[in-house]
Amino acid sequence: MLKIKRGVIEAITAHARRELPNEACGYLAMENDIVAAHYELTNIDQAADHFSMEPKEQFAAVKEMRRRGQVLKAVYHSHPETPPRPSAEDIRLAHDPALSFVIVSLAAAEAPVKSFLISKGEVSEEPIEIILNQ
Repeated sequence: MLKIKRGVIEAITAHARRELPNEACGYLAMENDIVAAHYELTNIDQAADHFSMEPKEQFAAVKEMRRRGQVLKAVYHSHPETPPRPSAEDIRLAHDPALSFVIVSLAAAEAPVKSFLISKGEVSEEPIEIILNQ
């Protein structure tokens, strides 16, 4: 179960909308077993069907997480026109089975957010519990 603060869900959905028509991407950080922060990263591919994160931003985000006592928990990205499920490319590029892979879909009006665990090409949906901001 991935526990995420409601404000983080709202922020990554807003990020996804701002980046249209391209995919948005970033990291989610955990504090006390709850995803409590997001780190928006630049999709250097500037594409609607895939993303690559800017390496300097990745290192800076992880450094900031450590400074704040947070732990990297998930990679998030958006699917501007497709459902929230991992693409073949998402599965191929998922190298860390300890991370969750969160997808925001803008294909429907309500912008569903789903999380997945991916290990050795096997995908399983991970339930999300939305936590009220405290």
